[in-house]
Amino acid sequence: MFAFSRNARKCAAGLAALAFSIVVFSTSSAQDKKVGAALKGEASLTVNAGKAETSQFRRYLTINGTVNAWQDVVISPEVGGYRVEEVLVDVGDVVIAGQPLVKLSTALLQTDLASKDAALKQNEALAINADQALVRGKALNEKELLSNADLDRLTSDAMSARSRRDAAKADLDASRMRMQFATVKAPDAGVITSRLVSVGQLAQVGGEMLRMLRKGRVEWRGEIPETSMPSMKVGQSVIITSVDGSEHTGKIRVLSPTVNPNTHNGMVYVDIPADTALLPGMFARGRIEYKQNEALLIPLSSLVSSDGYNYVFVVQSDHKVVRQLIKTGVLQGNSIEVIEGLKPGANIVTNGAGFLKDGDEVNVVATKAETH
Repeated sequence: MFAFSRNARKCAAGLAALAFSIVVFSTSSAQDKKVGAALKGEASLTVNAGKAETSQFRRYLTINGTVNAWQDVVISPEVGGYRVEEVLVDVGDVVIAGQPLVKLSTALLQTDLASKDAALKQNEALAINADQALVRGKALNEKELLSNADLDRLTSDAMSARSRRDAAKADLDASRMRMQFATVKAPDAGVITSRLVSVGQLAQVGGEMLRMLRKGRVEWRGEIPETSMPSMKVGQSVIITSVDGSEHTGKIRVLSPTVNPNTHNGMVYVDIPADTALLPGMFARGRIEYKQNEALLIPLSSLVSSDGYNYVFVVQSDHKVVRQLIKTGVLQGNSIEVIEGLKPGANIVTNGAGFLKDGDEVNVVATKAETH
């Protein structure tokens, strides 16, 4: 009885151990399946994808240039040797045509004017006397009381007196003009950009006193490659970006008729609006739209660069990706032009391409390739 109980207990213990082993084995197999499934899920990367499509592509030429005065007018006196008595403007002043800018001392000019006026009066009197003497001489000559030689002398004297009178009048006119020139005036409307004159200095003919931005107009100038010159036209719109990042719209005013033989560039002159962000001498960048055509565009986010080459990942029907070598063109916003290597309609990875390698399986969650 005791022996039987002892054997029974051994059998029960063996059966319990066997059952535990079966449970443990079953649990391990289930966990292995779950881990395998989890690992398989991790290998499938979630990406965005979309079809590469053609659209209108605007081609721009972007060049650097500077803002310049439309016309930079140098203001100088037309008479010299007189001291500056008064300067009526300063840098930044807006002036109109004919406005007095600088006044010179007129003391010497007034004295000279009075002298020339007196000389004219004296010569006018002499010319009157000579004319009257000639009239009397002609009357006497008709009565044969005056020889022809004396009449010729009276005629010559009258002509000389009239000539001296005319010369004195011209001298007086010149003196009056110098008096007018003693006030230096604005040749046109504009803005004073430079002042080199001071009260008390001696004015010199042709010496720069002031500099003026005529009519307040400015323009942007840039150099265009000779290959692009035929695409440019007068009146064409240009976007000028100033140093503060603001954009201003201008129009091509003039295209240079020649090309620099050293740089093979031509000059373009663009009218731009007056703005404090566009002052003469400032650097600015110009963007000129010169062509529109159909092009295959893809988002920049879909581009992968490696070893100097550009690639995209094309999603196949089995959700695996193939790395495709492409040749790219120019940028437009957040998109880039594809010249070779990709066909329109190809389903490409647009986001997450940087984490992929050839042959990877992906989980696509978006199907629209957005290009801007």
